[in-house]
Amino acid sequence: MARALTAFLKRADVPARKALQQAIARLPFALTLDEGYVPFETAGYLPCTLDGEDAGFDLRFKDAAAELAAMPALQATVGDRDMAICCKWGGDPREEAAALAVCAALATGFGALVVRDGALLSSDHMLKQAKGALV
Repeated sequence: MARALTAFLKRADVPARKALQQAIARLPFALTLDEGYVPFETAGYLPCTLDGEDAGFDLRFKDAAAELAAMPALQATVGDRDMAICCKWGGDPREEAAALAVCAALATGFGALVVRDGALLSSDHMLKQAKGALV
């Protein structure tokens, strides 16, 4: 399984840090985004804290069409969502849990569709995977 998630959403729905942090706070995780998160500008390692420990991951904003070129079967499903937020992590399970929690927040709070290995993930499935990563 790839260590990557892609969240597709409309450019107008990409949240500022405060709104994204509020959406994360509604999830069952003590995850805090770094103050340096800036929509469309963050590109690279995004520091996060999960239960008081480092849990950052790589986050990049990309054009959805470029990402969908590798997933043509999802083009109709993604529809007019024109932005892709691409998340990648290393081998630390806290990094995976943080990326999954952020993507779950994007899905529940901002209408994102999240894809892993070409398959759509529900928010519940992402939260279950995040909890499983921490066991």
